[in-house]
Amino acid sequence: MRLGVDGRELAGSARTGIGRYVMEVLRAASRDGWECLVYGDARTRPLELPGVTLRLLDGRWTQCWDQVLLPRQLARDRVSAFLSPYYKGPLLAPCPVVLTIHDLFFLDYPGRRRPLHQALMTRVARLYARRATAIIADSEYSKRTIVERLGIPPASVTVIPVALGPEFKPEPGTEAVRSRYAISGPYILYVGNFRPHKNLPRLIRAFAALDAPLRGRHVLVLAGGDRANRPALERLAEGLGVADRVVFPGQVHDADLPALYGGCALFVLPSLEEGFGLPALEAMACGAAVVAADRAAIPEVVGDAGVLVDPEDEAAITAAITRVLSAPELRESLGRRGLERAREFPPDRTAGAVLALLRQVSGTQ
Repeated sequence: MRLGVDGRELAGSARTGIGRYVMEVLRAASRDGWECLVYGDARTRPLELPGVTLRLLDGRWTQCWDQVLLPRQLARDRVSAFLSPYYKGPLLAPCPVVLTIHDLFFLDYPGRRRPLHQALMTRVARLYARRATAIIADSEYSKRTIVERLGIPPASVTVIPVALGPEFKPEPGTEAVRSRYAISGPYILYVGNFRPHKNLPRLIRAFAALDAPLRGRHVLVLAGGDRANRPALERLAEGLGVADRVVFPGQVHDADLPALYGGCALFVLPSLEEGFGLPALEAMACGAAVVAADRAAIPEVVGDAGVLVDPEDEAAITAAITRVLSAPELRESLGRRGLERAREFPPDRTAGAVLALLRQVSGTQ
């Protein structure tokens, strides 16, 4: 079995959620003795995993990389199957192609001519999906969305939850990490990008609406390297008079994430749209109490291990945060339940299931 993987998300010391997804599949394949070829670009960093080789393709234009350089190299390398962590893949590949469509929210991020852009992106996504040998969805919610919006037969989509890295576990001693990111005192944590569907303006307003003593004891930490959308959030915090209580530590290195999760007083994921909601699972695995939106795939991940709230109701978000921070016994209970919930996502259910599907489509049983 020779597996090819699009590894362009493996750049730098801090990875995206897609990058962590790719890494867990590669870890599982390496443990099983597979030969893996990771295809990257100039930004992709080397990997230190047995059986994993990095191939750098010099294509500055994305479409050329996707549709010309990549399929040509797949043929040269005689790859058995290719895994893309995106909605797209090579249309004329010499091997079976499996796409992982985490969500379709990119269809709702149009350019200036919204209807035209949305229609074009939908047609392109349908083409990629129909040409793929198989499609992986992170959740039942994502599968329903893919089937409905892309017109794909349900049998073509396999639901496999995102793999949880083994490093996400309760981490003692968080002082060094807190100091590194200039976080002082108890903190409420969010991890992710700052795009509109993450619903961070409502989270900031909900934090500002906390009773003054409770707000005065906590800071709100918005961790993520989204420089484009950060200024608007900073202006909002300043306008609400809480700029000194909202911390933007920037992108957090992978090695620091477990301690950051484990040291928070509360983790909040207020997203309006998520294909899975990996940060909530990571936080629970590190023993954090979680408040999360009752939308999209998030309830599938959190279950009854967190407090679910209407993300469009700022008062409800404020009330949920207040309830958890004001009740130590509830926080401890949520932490225990979160650890139990995280154990329901073992490697054989996640990354192992991805490998099983890849072996199936390649015909190498």
